[in-house]
Amino acid sequence: MSAIEEVVEKIPNWKDKVVDVTPLSGGLTNSNFKVEVDGTPYFVRVLGASTELLAIDRNNEYHNTKAAAEAGVAPKIVFHLPEYNVMVIEFLNGQTMSKDSLNQPGMPTRMAQAIKRLNAGPRFLLDFNMFRLTEYYLSLCKERNIKIPDGYLDRTVTVAQIEKAMSVNPLPTVPCNNDLLAENYIDDGNQLWLIDYEYSGNNDPTFELGNTCQEMQFNDAQIAEVCSAYFGEATADKIARMKLNMIMSDVGWGLWAAIQAQISTIDFDFWGWAIERWGRAEEKMDSNEFEGWIGEVQT
Repeated sequence: MSAIEEVVEKIPNWKDKVVDVTPLSGGLTNSNFKVEVDGTPYFVRVLGASTELLAIDRNNEYHNTKAAAEAGVAPKIVFHLPEYNVMVIEFLNGQTMSKDSLNQPGMPTRMAQAIKRLNAGPRFLLDFNMFRLTEYYLSLCKERNIKIPDGYLDRTVTVAQIEKAMSVNPLPTVPCNNDLLAENYIDDGNQLWLIDYEYSGNNDPTFELGNTCQEMQFNDAQIAEVCSAYFGEATADKIARMKLNMIMSDVGWGLWAAIQAQISTIDFDFWGWAIERWGRAEEKMDSNEFEGWIGEVQT
């Protein structure tokens, strides 16, 4: 019996009903399914291999998914099977977004509005800090002899410089998804929904904003649009915080991709993604603007 079949059998409400299971594409960590029960669709996720190594806390994910639903930006949990770390979630009838669709005019503002709604919602269970997560990922790579991008260790001084600068005038932490790549937005025609809370936690909102801008490869005008829609205006210090967090997004998630290249059974070029992300991070660290961003966040 497959894992998804086992999960379906464990839900009492689905006994003696017509159940149809359809695999969904797009998951980079887990296997996702649309399960129709007497015609009612649900979303079910089955864990991928060795995901515990990626520093995912399933109790935190469950708590935060419920909180995000209360905030009105995530679908509700219908059933929870903690022994399988499985949540059965309302199925959203909408378009799973892509980089191209989120680069359309007006979308940066809609994204910022959805993020602001999540950030204003109930507090999450745990905190999220990309600097600490990067340290953990790096120790895991060393322990398991996992290949990392060339020159990575040489940049730890720069990463420490970014953290020191951003700690001078810290922003209050808020509930953040922390992993808003394009596919974690769903547009139902009325609002943008934010899904997948595996890496969620209370965090600096400019990480959330910078991370998603980096995922979409937004240009400076689009980054300013996101900043203005979220904060009311695009000030130099907020833009600088977003830019530095764009670097940290690639520093951390690039290392995540390197780990996935070794442990994941999903058919995806994780190593290629790690190299791409690291290249973007280095380009920003070496840019003429870098020292300006460092100075701006400390004023």
